[in-house]
Order: sequence, then structure tokens, then C-alpha cells
Amino acid sequence: MNEGAPPSLVKTRRKGPAAGSQLRLTHFATVGYNGEMKEQTRDNLTTAMHGEAFAYAKYMLFAQHARGNGNVELADLFEKTAHVEFFEHFAEEAQLAGLVADDLENLRAAIAGEDYEVTQMYKTFAEEAAKAGDADAAARFNEVRGDETAHRAAFEAMLAKLQ
Repeated sequence: MNEGAPPSLVKTRRKGPAAGSQLRLTHFATVGYNGEMKEQTRDNLTTAMHGEAFAYAKYMLFAQHARGNGNVELADLFEKTAHVEFFEHFAEEAQLAGLVADDLENLRAAIAGEDYEVTQMYKTFAEEAAKAGDADAAARFNEVRGDETAHRAAFEAMLAKLQ
């Protein structure tokens, strides 16, 4: 699935109530962290980062909607909160997790992530949505899959250029 990707950046499906819907990193590098991190702590850190990243994206969309409705004060509140969620909470958790490595390793991780989305995640989601009769969702998943294919190709081209 993610052959060639560093073990600290390989994505796998999470087990439990959210199985199939949430990804986790199987092992974090120890950049910024002195010592071994227990699996439960890694899992909790991953869950926290997913929550912070999702909150950032959601609040930015809320801000865009509020601003479009002329509610600038509410939009500013959503944006201010979104920035804390991402640039403080997520960034600090990512540093603890050792999420960011050197440029080549980051590119390899990006390629592995995009490859997973193209070959497994969005492909499966589109097939399942089509089978369920959710044509709009199936079409959207296929459209996004195409975008992810282009992202993977761009990352691969940059990796080749930098090597």
C-alpha cells in the first residue's frame, strides 16, 4: 500500500467505532520528542490532530459563510478560533509527534498519502456510494480522486527533481 514510505508516515485504517472512516499514523518519528511514546498516546495524539485539523477547516468554512451573510464579527471569531486550532494546537501536537521530517521524507510521505487516497480510499468510497445509489457522492469522490492523482504526480515529479 505505502511501500517505500518511512514507517513514521504510513497511513492505516483505524480500528474501533470509527473503523474505516479515520486514518492514523502507525508510528511517529521522535523529532521534538525525547523518548518512546506509548501506542495509546500516539493514537490519542493522532485523534487530537485530526480533530484540530477538522475544526480549522470547518471554522474557516463557517467564517466564509458568515462573511458572505455580512456577519463580519462572527466571521472574524470563527477565523480567530480556527487559527488557534491549527497554528497552535495542531502545530504543537504535530511537533510532539515528529510529523515533519526533511524535505525528501516529507515528499515521500505526501506521495504515500496521495497514493492511498487514489488507490484505496476514494476508489472504495466512490464504489460504495455508487452501490448505495448515492450518485452525487460517488461523482464527488471520483472527482476528488482525480485531483489527488494530480497531486501525487506533482509530488513525484518534485521528488525526482530533488533527488
